[in-house]
Amino acid sequence: MPEAFILINTTAGAEAKVVEVLKEMEGVEEVHVVYGTYDIVARVNIDSTSKPKEDVTWRIKRMSEIQSTMTLVVADS
Repeated sequence: MPEAFILINTTAGAEAKVVEVLKEMEGVEEVHVVYGTYDIVARVNIDSTSKPKEDVTWRIKRMSEIQSTMTLVVADS
């Protein structure tokens, strides 16, 4: 199953809430709060057979506490 890393910016002070939601979300394998340009990094499994609106990356982007994301799909590991 393809993997991706999602770099996430949250609204101020929402990091802990977003982390808890992400940890419970199907397809999310790891979640880390980080320092730098982004607030959170999540490692996810991408189901290439699902409809885009049902994909984990779409569900993450729809959270109201998330301001922006950048998705990096793993090419080779």
